[in-house]
Amino acid sequence: MRITIRDGGPDDIPAILGMLDSCVEWLVSQGRTGQWGTQPLSQSPKTVESVGRYLAEGSVFMADVDGVPAGTLTLTGSPGAYLSHLPHPGEPERYIHWLASDRRFKGHGVGSALLAHAAEETRRAGISLLRVDCYAGDDGKLVRYYESNGFTRTEAFTLGENDWPGQLLARRV
Repeated sequence: MRITIRDGGPDDIPAILGMLDSCVEWLVSQGRTGQWGTQPLSQSPKTVESVGRYLAEGSVFMADVDGVPAGTLTLTGSPGAYLSHLPHPGEPERYIHWLASDRRFKGHGVGSALLAHAAEETRRAGISLLRVDCYAGDDGKLVRYYESNGFTRTEAFTLGENDWPGQLLARRV
């Protein structure tokens, strides 16, 4: 099995949405519906708009496994507006959005390869701060996943009327 990272583009949006739907299906099968709910994200106009907007604002990377799209990550210069209430780091940063992998490739290192690529792209741009936010509810597994990839917790937060639990993490590169 060979993982290759390539630049993504508008033609990859269907594959990206398919990966997000795969993640929702997997989370639901685990009884973990707090992160992204129970409905396919491709059916959410807000999600489709977000994927397209971040693609236009930043750099999309696709991880292919033996030529098959298996994972995705978008890198921009700032977090989403939903985090505008948190303090700015006071320095340039790169910010990870929509890290997802097709669950058929779970456990093959696709996400870690994308995170390593994002760190290298950030360093290559002369920026030393890479940040990401994620769901911090249920068993905290997602936060620990980012920690296992070199990130440290910086700020916890909640969003929306349901007090969605989130965690902001950072990594120096």
